Amino acid sequence: MSEELQPRSHTLIRGPDRAPARAMMRAVGYDDDDFRRPLIGVAHAWIEVMPCNFNHRRLAEHVKRGIRAAGGTPVEVNTIAVSDGIAMGTEGMKASLISRELVADSVELAARGHLFDGLVAISGCDKTIPGMVMALLRLDIPGLMLYGGSIAPGSFEGRDVTIQDVFEAVGAFAAGRMTAQQLQSIETSACPGAGACGGQFTANTMATVFEVMGISPAGSASVPAMDLKKDDLAFHCGDLVMDLLRKEIRPSQIITRSSVENAIAAVCATGGSTNAVLHLLAVAHEGGIPLTVDDFDRISERTPLLADLKPGGRYMATDVYKAGGIQVIANRLLEAGVLDEHALSVTGRTVGEEARAAVETPSQPVIRPLSDPIKPTGGLVILKGNIAPEGCVVKVAGHERMVHRGPAKVFDREEDAFAAVQSGRIVEDDVVVIRYEGPKGGPGMREMLGVTGALVGAGLGDSVALLTDGRFSGATHGLMAGHVAPEAAAGGPIAALRDGDVVTFDIPKRRLDVELPQEEIAERLRHWTPPLPRYTRGVMAKYARSVSSASEGAVTS
Repeated sequence: MSEELQPRSHTLIRGPDRAPARAMMRAVGYDDDDFRRPLIGVAHAWIEVMPCNFNHRRLAEHVKRGIRAAGGTPVEVNTIAVSDGIAMGTEGMKASLISRELVADSVELAARGHLFDGLVAISGCDKTIPGMVMALLRLDIPGLMLYGGSIAPGSFEGRDVTIQDVFEAVGAFAAGRMTAQQLQSIETSACPGAGACGGQFTANTMATVFEVMGISPAGSASVPAMDLKKDDLAFHCGDLVMDLLRKEIRPSQIITRSSVENAIAAVCATGGSTNAVLHLLAVAHEGGIPLTVDDFDRISERTPLLADLKPGGRYMATDVYKAGGIQVIANRLLEAGVLDEHALSVTGRTVGEEARAAVETPSQPVIRPLSDPIKPTGGLVILKGNIAPEGCVVKVAGHERMVHRGPAKVFDREEDAFAAVQSGRIVEDDVVVIRYEGPKGGPGMREMLGVTGALVGAGLGDSVALLTDGRFSGATHGLMAGHVAPEAAAGGPIAALRDGDVVTFDIPKRRLDVELPQEEIAERLRHWTPPLPRYTRGVMAKYARSVSSASEGAVTS
C-alpha cells in the first residue's frame, strides 16, 4: 500500500522530524506498520442517551477491521449528538439543528488536524446524517457515509408502534381517550433497542436520500441497526473506503446537481420528512451546487408517491428492508424516468446499475408499483404567499386536506401552543400559528412534534391546520406548514399575524395567505419591535448571529 500511494498523512507521521508525533501515537497503540499505511478516519456520534447512535462503537470496530484488512490504519474519532425525541418540547430542542453544524465542524476539524487520507462517517440520529455528509464534502477526501440503521418496531396492543405513537398517546391521554396504564404500556414498549426512529421520519428519510444520492453504499441504509448483516456491511465500508482512496474518487464526484435531484425524488416518492429540504439545501451549499426550495416542488410534481410508510402510511422502515430495501425505491424512480442513472456511487457503479440490481420481495405491499401509486405526485410541496414570501414546506402523504380556511390562534413559543392543545383551547377549523421558533428566533428552529402529536392524539389532526417558522419532526403528519420564511425574528410577515386573522392553505395553488390587505400587513410590521435575543452569549447566541434563512438551509457562515 505504501508503495502504491503517497498519502497526505505521511506529512504528519513520516520522517525523522515527525518523531514527536509518532511518539504520541505510540502511546495509544500505533506501531511502525501503522505509520506505513494511510490514515483513515472513522467518525461516529456514539452517545449514552439515545438508541439512535447506540450501536456506533460496535459498527466502528467492524469498519476498522475492514480498513486494516484493506491496507489502511483506522483512526476512530467521535462527535456529539442531540436527541430530538428526548429534547422535543423543551428548551433543549433548540440545540438540535445547531448540532448539525457542530457535527460537520468537529469532524472536519479532526480530519484536517490529523491529515486523514480518507473517512468513513457513521451516522444515526437526524442531524448527524447530514452533518457527516457536509463534513465529507468540505474535506473532499475519499469517503462515504454508513447509516447505523433503524430501530425495530415496538409492540402495543397487538400492533407495531414507534416513538410517533408515544407522542400521539400523550395527546390521547390528555383528551381522555387513553388510560394512564395504556400510556405507561406504550411508553415501555415503543423503543425495544438500538437504532434510529422507525418510520420514514427524518433519520430514515436522510438515510434513503444518501443511499440514492450514492454517498452511502447501495443496500446498506435499510438494514436494521441490530441485524447482524449490519456488521458485515460495516466491514465492507472499511474495505470500500480504501478502494475509493486507490481510485481517487472524492465526494465532490458523487454529490452533484444530478445526484441531489435524485435524492429529492427519493424524499418525494417515500413521503419523507420536511427536514430533508433544510438538509439538502445545506449539503448543496457545502458542495457549491445551486439549489432552491422551488426545486423541491418541481421535482415533487413529477415524482409519484409510492412508499406506504409511517407517519402518513402503514409501514415501518424495517418493512422497506423486508421488501427489498432502498434499491427497490431507486428502481421505481428509474422506471418512472425521474432518476439520473448515470450519477456515480461510492460502490464504483452508477446509481442506475445499483437500481437495476434490486431484488424485490414478491407481492410486498410497502413500495407500490408505478401502476398503483398512493398519489400521482410526491410528498412535498412548497407554498408561498403573503405569510411566506420566501416559501414554506408542507408534507402531503396522500390523505391530507388540500384546502383549509380558519381563524388564527397565535403563539410566540411552542410551550404556549402545547398548553393550549392540552387544555382544549384549540378547536375545529383553527389555524395554530407558532412563531419566533425559526433559526434566529428560537434560536435553533425547534421541531414541533409535541404539539402536532398532541393535536392528532386529541382527535384534531383532520380538522385544524398549523404553521410555524420552526420545523417539524419527520413523524409529523396532518396539514402542517413549517420553515415559514422570512421568520418572525427577522421581521417576516408571520410576525404581523394576530388572533382571529383568517388564514388560508391552498395546496393546489401552492398558496399560504392571510386575508388582509398588503397595506395592513405592512402597517403592522412598521409598529413591530424585534424581540430581545433569548441568548446573549455561548453557542446559541453565536448561531443566532450567523445562521441564514430556512429557505437557504439554515446554514451558518
